[in-house]
Amino acid sequence: MTDITGTVCKIDGHPNLVILRRFRAPAEEVWRELTASERLERWIGRWEGDPSTGHVTFFMTAEGEDAAAEEYTILECDPPRRFAGDTSQAGGAWHLWFELAEESPGDTVLTFGQRLNPGEDVGTIGPGWEYYLDRLVAAQAGVPVDTVVWSDYFPALQPGYERLVAAD
Repeated sequence: MTDITGTVCKIDGHPNLVILRRFRAPAEEVWRELTASERLERWIGRWEGDPSTGHVTFFMTAEGEDAAAEEYTILECDPPRRFAGDTSQAGGAWHLWFELAEESPGDTVLTFGQRLNPGEDVGTIGPGWEYYLDRLVAAQAGVPVDTVVWSDYFPALQPGYERLVAAD
């Protein structure tokens, strides 16, 4: 990866990092990759708890098995179309969301977003999401996620994301 694919745009008056990915799969299948704990764990982490309560505990196991737990509040869940939630204050409170649009049967576009808090380092956040979303693409396609290499994203994409935010 050499070019950034994200943009920063205002949504409801707040800057959001927005990144798109396309899948050759129905929206329902991509939804499961993003929400089913056992499938989510293949590319980023797992959750525990009962989502019907509006809260789960998330473990970012892609960072190692000793990853600290993060409480997550589910704000919106409209399968297989839209999800939004907030992480707890422990990790700096991120508002994350995604939307899925099946443009034609078996052709789904993921729009992933993170609301940016004042002073956040988009030069690190942007490459991080590029990396994890490419791991998602690999997992969904049945490609080993370890073929997606962090050093291809960071620091390589950092200057592009810093310029993107500076131009905003």
